[in-house]
Amino acid sequence: MTDARRRVPRTDVVLADPRLAEPARTLGRAAVKAAVVAAQERVRAGQVEPEALVDVVLAELPASATSLRRVVNATGVIVHTNLGRAPLSAAARDALDVAAGTTDVEYDLATGARARRGRGALDALARAVPDAGGVHVVNNNAAALLLVALTLAQGKEIVLSRGEFVEIGDGFRIPDLLAASGARLREVGTTNRTTRADYEAAIGPQTGFVLKIHPSNFVVSGFTAGVDVAGLADLGERLGVPVVVDIGSGLLAPHPLLPDEPDAASALRAGATLVTASGDKLLGGPQAGLVLGVRDVVERGRRHPAARAMRVDKLTLAALEATLRGPAPPVRAALDADAAGLRVRADKLAAALAGAGIDATVVACRSAVGGGGAPEVELASWGVGVPAAWAVPLRTGDPPVVGRVHEGRCVLDLRTVAAEDDSVLADAVARVAAGRVPGSVASTLSTPPTPSSSRN
Repeated sequence: MTDARRRVPRTDVVLADPRLAEPARTLGRAAVKAAVVAAQERVRAGQVEPEALVDVVLAELPASATSLRRVVNATGVIVHTNLGRAPLSAAARDALDVAAGTTDVEYDLATGARARRGRGALDALARAVPDAGGVHVVNNNAAALLLVALTLAQGKEIVLSRGEFVEIGDGFRIPDLLAASGARLREVGTTNRTTRADYEAAIGPQTGFVLKIHPSNFVVSGFTAGVDVAGLADLGERLGVPVVVDIGSGLLAPHPLLPDEPDAASALRAGATLVTASGDKLLGGPQAGLVLGVRDVVERGRRHPAARAMRVDKLTLAALEATLRGPAPPVRAALDADAAGLRVRADKLAAALAGAGIDATVVACRSAVGGGGAPEVELASWGVGVPAAWAVPLRTGDPPVVGRVHEGRCVLDLRTVAAEDDSVLADAVARVAAGRVPGSVASTLSTPPTPSSSRN
């Protein structure tokens, strides 16, 4: 009997196969070699014929060197935390490509001297929020708030309303984050009512700053009372303490569809010393934390030793600048999308699918802002409804299409689908309808994960 090991092609011979040259270039030689070794074991076990070894290797290799996959967001949640929050604009993606190489991120080409890191992004942010005397960027909003606490209140007190002791994503809580700075929290008021007198009674020599947090992922209604930014700023000016406002979502200026969502410009005009916000939510850019406000206070934070640990990389700076200077990012486009236009797209898509004998109907639906922002805002939208049992194969297809199951249908909300992806959506539905997706369509039925109300 022939020894099975003699039938196994040598590793160097297999790796020299021209068909493996491109995978070795894009995935790395080590990854290809590992797949070859695994396939050789299958040959030894008699599971694969030696002549088919390279075909098996090619079938097992991933499409790219990252495990992340592009997903079509048809959930209707514009800023979907579980799907990476804000999708970047084409301009921001181009900027990432430039920044991926050697760049002048911290170098002045004219003088040959060191330059301020990320000066282009900082200038763009300053121009976007002219009410801010100073601007700084860190790696997320939680870091921005932590840096402010370290700068202004380490060993001191932060005055905060009990109604604003919020929990952010993955179980992290704002009070714990602030306490980690070495500051003490001074709670004022009650869960539903906090007055100016409550703040005034709490402010004293140990007060580092007064903090106002927008409770963006929940709403308290009924018998309530609070103090607006202007009221706190007036109090802070009179008593000599800074007022910091965490708006969370990254809305830089008022938006007509979001009247109750705070924005950076309005908070600064109302007298806030500093405003902290996210870059990857309503701003529509990369994950980043923004610190905006009085120049010398912002500068103190920028020079704090902890600021180095929160520094953003060149990719973030490039994408942020392109988001601020370039065309409207996808988040803004989705927010501003006209319902009538969405209806036209839904009619066309459903008609094309139905014409192919596929169970697809036009569905009126409601979209959400997501990302822990504007929890009560619902946006009229239109989508396509297909059988609920198709949610799983759509989600596990290539590319994955994530919709939501509602009233016995899998609804594909077009507000969060770029118009150029309508054909991608149609092809994905057609593949499921034809049964060309691995697994049993009817075996399980589950809805996609709901977006967490993260504020980081």
